[in-house]
Amino acid sequence: MNISTRDKVNDFLSDIQSISSEQFDLLIAIRDIFIRSNEELVEDIKYGGLVFNVSDALIGGIYSYKKHVSIEFSNGADFIDNDSILEGGGKKRRHLKIYENDDIVQKNVEYFVSQAVNN
Repeated sequence: MNISTRDKVNDFLSDIQSISSEQFDLLIAIRDIFIRSNEELVEDIKYGGLVFNVSDALIGGIYSYKKHVSIEFSNGADFIDNDSILEGGGKKRRHLKIYENDDIVQKNVEYFVSQAVNN
């Protein structure tokens, strides 16, 4: 599998695919949103998930769990979230739990990813 230019990202994605094709499909759909959002984005594996950096700053990541995929935003507390979709109560981080493909649209993933990569 060669989805990324980074071998460890490809290895990670291959591992996810071998465990759960549903989780893999969600992860790839979300990854594509990140990748399309900013050409300077750099992906890597860190903290057990797929993370994204812009100008060496960690902006967020995608983590696969047994029943969902979590999208973590490093500075999510600063995002505009009029509908209170983001979860979490820490100082900075916020996340979205994605259970199925429809959640990607219903939870405005593109909107939040755009805020993450362009702030």
